[in-house]
Amino acid sequence: MKNNSFCVCPLASGSRGNSLFVSCSDFPILIDAGLSGIEIQRRLNALNIEPESLKAIIITHEHSDHVKGAGILHRRYNIPVYITKKTWHACSNLGEIKDLQFFECGKPFKINQIKIHPFSISHDAMDPVGLTLEYKTHKLGIATDLGIATTLVKDHLNNSTVLYLEANHDPDMLINGSYPWHLKQRIKGRTGHLSNIDAKELIAGLKTDNLKHVILAHLSEENNCPKKAAGEVLKSLNGSDIVLHVAKPDKPGRVIKL
Repeated sequence: MKNNSFCVCPLASGSRGNSLFVSCSDFPILIDAGLSGIEIQRRLNALNIEPESLKAIIITHEHSDHVKGAGILHRRYNIPVYITKKTWHACSNLGEIKDLQFFECGKPFKINQIKIHPFSISHDAMDPVGLTLEYKTHKLGIATDLGIATTLVKDHLNNSTVLYLEANHDPDMLINGSYPWHLKQRIKGRTGHLSNIDAKELIAGLKTDNLKHVILAHLSEENNCPKKAAGEVLKSLNGSDIVLHVAKPDKPGRVIKL
């Protein structure tokens, strides 16, 4: 996928694994690598992307559905891994990483021409981060795996061109579903996951003339469905030209090119 544009494509999103492909002026990176190495390679190949072309893997937190394939990809293709020190120390399954690049919440850094700003989010992990990636006039805002959208989160995501946001569960499906009560409470809690309603309200406050695409991510296969998530969020997008996408767990999504 050689181009000079800003490209975004979810490779996978959900409790079984998460990975987001981003390319700025033919400089491709991954945000998280929560599938097996071979599966990430397969999904990249489906998009005509060579895994060895990747320049970086950025890890948002240590849960296995975000880091599972990162170590394998690093060792197979010599891809640098960007991670906070606390998250690195919390990872037990990455294996040997010879090119570790540490970053800190609240401190912007650059990879090539991409300016990256990590910010703290509320989730039951050691040092979870949301991210914004800026390239020329484009801004990608990423916030999944968070129980509450704080003012800090909203401030960082403001004026995004593309938003990649969690819409994890439908509240009624969660409460009436088969999960044990303690797990339902965790998901609903301040360090859990955003609901469809939470996502709708967050997006309503982030609508600007700059916003062109919204990608709903990390949908629960047990407690949500794409139709419910999209239907709820569309209530906040009516009357706008913003394009809504829903990231899938089992195959790559649409490639968004700006």
